[in-house]
Amino acid sequence: MANLKALRGRITSVKSTQKITKAMNMVAAAKLRRAQDSVEASRPYAERMERVIGTLASGMEGRDDAPPLLAGSGADQRHLIVVATAERGLCGGFNANIAKRARAKIAELEVAGKEVQILCVGRKGRDALRRMHGRKIIDTIELAGVRNVGFEHASPIGQRLLKMFENGEFDVCHLIFSKFVSVLTQEPTVLRLIPAQVSGDVEPPDLEGAVYTYEPDEDQILRELLPRNISVQIFRGLLENAASEQGARMTAMDNATRNAGDMIDRLTLEYNRQRQAAITNELIEIISGAEAL
Repeated sequence: MANLKALRGRITSVKSTQKITKAMNMVAAAKLRRAQDSVEASRPYAERMERVIGTLASGMEGRDDAPPLLAGSGADQRHLIVVATAERGLCGGFNANIAKRARAKIAELEVAGKEVQILCVGRKGRDALRRMHGRKIIDTIELAGVRNVGFEHASPIGQRLLKMFENGEFDVCHLIFSKFVSVLTQEPTVLRLIPAQVSGDVEPPDLEGAVYTYEPDEDQILRELLPRNISVQIFRGLLENAASEQGARMTAMDNATRNAGDMIDRLTLEYNRQRQAAITNELIEIISGAEAL
C-alpha cells in the first residue's frame, strides 16, 4: 500500500505541474501575439533606415571626413559584444542558443588576437557566460519588470555605447540577439553596430534621370542618422528577442504539458496494476484462509 500511496502522490504532483505548464503556455501565446505584431511593425523602419544609410554611405566611400560611426576608429583590435537575452528561463533553448552564438563569436575574435569585452542585456546572458568569460563582462543591464519593451529602454543602451566609443573604450561593437522566424524557429544573429554595417547589395532607386538633392548635405544627415540608428537596431533586437522568447516558451511549455500527460498515463497504468495486484493478493489470502478452515 505504501507504493500505491507514493504513486498517488506522484500523480497529483505531475497533474499540478501540468496545470502550471498549461497556464504558462496560454500566457506565452497571448504575449506572443503582441510581441510578434511589434516586431513586424519595427522591421520596415529599421530596414529602411539601413537602406538610407547605405545609399548615403555609398557616396562617402574613400573620403577622409567620413563620420567615425561609419568609417570606424581606424583600428580593429578592441571588440565589444552586446549579448541580449531574457531575464527569465523556462523558454527552451532560447537563452542557451544566444549564449552559444556569443561564445562562438568570442572564440573567433580571440583566435584572431582581438581583445573582447562583453556587455550583457538580460540576467540569463550573464549567468550563461560568466563561468567561461566572467572577467570579460563589464556590466549587466537588467530589464526585469519590463512588460513591454519600448524605445525608451533601448535608447539609454545606445547612448552608453556612443559614449564608450567616443571615449575610445572599443573599436568595434556587435549585438547578438535572437531573430524571430516563427514559433518553432528563432535564429541567433550577430549584427555589427559600430562601425555601421552597410549592406553591399543596396540598389539605388531608379530616378529616371533625376538626382537626389539633400538638405542638409549627406555628411550632416549621416551624423544625425548614425547615432539614432544604433538605438533603433538595439530596439529592433530587443523586440526580436521578446517575440523569440515567448515563442520558445510557448513551444517548451506545450511540450512539457504533453510530456506531463504521458507521464500521468504511465503512472496511472502502474498504479492500476499495483492496485489490481494488491486486490488479487488479498483475495488469494482470503480464499486460502477459508480453505484451511
